[in-house]
Amino acid sequence: MVSVAIIDDHESVRLGLQAACMGAGHTVAMSVSSVDEFLDAAGEIEPGIAPVDIVVLDLSLGDGTDVPTNVARVQETGAAVLIHSIADRMALVRQALAAGAAGVIPKSSPTDVVISSIEQVASGGVLNNLEWASAIEADSEFASVQLGRRERDVLHLYASGLPMKQVATQLGVAPSTVKQHLDRIRKKYVEVGRPAPTKVDLLRRAVEDGILPELNPGGTDAG
Repeated sequence: MVSVAIIDDHESVRLGLQAACMGAGHTVAMSVSSVDEFLDAAGEIEPGIAPVDIVVLDLSLGDGTDVPTNVARVQETGAAVLIHSIADRMALVRQALAAGAAGVIPKSSPTDVVISSIEQVASGGVLNNLEWASAIEADSEFASVQLGRRERDVLHLYASGLPMKQVATQLGVAPSTVKQHLDRIRKKYVEVGRPAPTKVDLLRRAVEDGILPELNPGGTDAG
């Protein structure tokens, strides 16, 4: 069972998502119209009550707040963020993904797809869907990283979920060498403004840059 929070400034959308989540056996911890309301309610959760696992966040709220700030403020509570959008504002989608959102799901998606996406992101997965790819492809300022062949091999194996020692075994090198490659990879991503401090972040970068092309359209778990 997943604990879900819904942030959308349209009541009808909130009610529809709430019904879908509850129908799938999940808990809707709160359903609010702004990030401020969410944070206020999150601060009042009593000890012993499960925190929110995932927030389904409207891409563009009507209160004048900006996308990266909304995503960052929600993530500070420890919840994952799934963007719920009409998916026609690619610049905003790109901002949301760059801020750390785990994926985008269109508001036109069937209920079962929405629920599946919620469950996947709540379990630590990252969506690799059409909206994500389109947002990146449409962004001419999306800076690519030039990785060497061995760096790509290391990133492919490590982002796929293998621990560092297994990556080293598969490549026939020492674990320290793998760590050096990962350090260089992270440095290169920082240099182009796409930091990847965690393993999940590296998974996102590998998907974005086509290093993990075999991922299913529904996404994958970070492992």
